[in-house]
Amino acid sequence: MPASDAPVTGAPATSGGPAAPGPARPSRLDPAIAARLRRTPDGLVAAVVRAHDTGEVLMVAWMDDEALHRTLTTGRATYWSRSRQEYWVKGATSGHHQHVRSVAVDCDGDALLVSVDQVGAACHTGHRTCFFTELPVSSPEATS
Repeated sequence: MPASDAPVTGAPATSGGPAAPGPARPSRLDPAIAARLRRTPDGLVAAVVRAHDTGEVLMVAWMDDEALHRTLTTGRATYWSRSRQEYWVKGATSGHHQHVRSVAVDCDGDALLVSVDQVGAACHTGHRTCFFTELPVSSPEATS
């Protein structure tokens, strides 16, 4: 079942207080999966997105329970936009789609690893990956 390319506005996220025990917006996510997630106070989980074939890290985005549900049931990467306060399907406007091959939750339940077949650039700047700016790293001198 393909996801709509049109943004869907969600209910306002909750703010403040300790990490959310449940979703901030209504969701159809399987309760057994939802129970494994540890969310930020606004109901989000970090989603690290990598290329399925190479393992290259492409981007980091945010998912709430409903975005994860849509991703798992449609095979199209769907995220929650913190700035626009709405769902977005990767590639809906750019044509740079992410076809989801697998999703894994980390041991703490506070991050997702989304493996995708990336069509076009993953970064909104037009780069293949969002991680194109290398920072200098200084190694300590060997001591003896």
